[in-house]
Amino acid sequence: MVVMKRALEKVIREDLHEVWSLLSGEEKRLVIDNFEIHNFKKNQVIYGADEEPEYLWALLKGKVKKYKDGVGGRVQILRLIRPVQYFGYRAFFAGERYVSSAGTLEPSTLGTVPLSLVNELIKNNNQLAMFFIHELSRNLGSSDTRIVNLTQKHIRGRLAEALIVLKDNYGYEEDNVTLRIYLAREDLANLSNMTTSNAIRTLSCFVNEKIIIVDGRKIKIINESALRKISKFG
Repeated sequence: MVVMKRALEKVIREDLHEVWSLLSGEEKRLVIDNFEIHNFKKNQVIYGADEEPEYLWALLKGKVKKYKDGVGGRVQILRLIRPVQYFGYRAFFAGERYVSSAGTLEPSTLGTVPLSLVNELIKNNNQLAMFFIHELSRNLGSSDTRIVNLTQKHIRGRLAEALIVLKDNYGYEEDNVTLRIYLAREDLANLSNMTTSNAIRTLSCFVNEKIIIVDGRKIKIINESALRKISKFG
């Protein structure tokens, strides 16, 4: 048990160091005692809309999407989560059930802390409270920008922006051109707020314009400046 706790503390200290550094010794002990690690398969639901929020989720390894089911079975990807980011807590502080769902894009490892404990820690730790205020504020700003972009940009601009979001979140493989995430065309369309057929056609246009190379689910960005220009003025 002691060995397991030490291993768990190492994971928390190294992966969640930004929050770890804000905690007192007693607070760290409480987090270790209540921290759990979960392994999810690809395309597995982490939590669903209308569920009660119970945990602060931290993505330790892998890729996660937050999404919402829309009209006619359409799905909209709201946000992509990368290691190490926290999610699943907004609804708790708002006194609501979840309004969106979260699921994995690939096999992923996540950690949880009960939100009831997080709430108690925040009451007695101003620095921790400011950390979550900062996170919520950044996410709100990103959401506002994304709403404008998805409603005002044309299809080319929306898809270009989606590819840039993937690059900025997950980066490139070692070749420095291949996106380090392999999305199904449907997921790429859901991220761009368009139909799958439109996403496929627009990808083909980008290929013909020598902006990207598509190899199955692998996408190589060979002219990032052109892609960013399309995203900006799309």
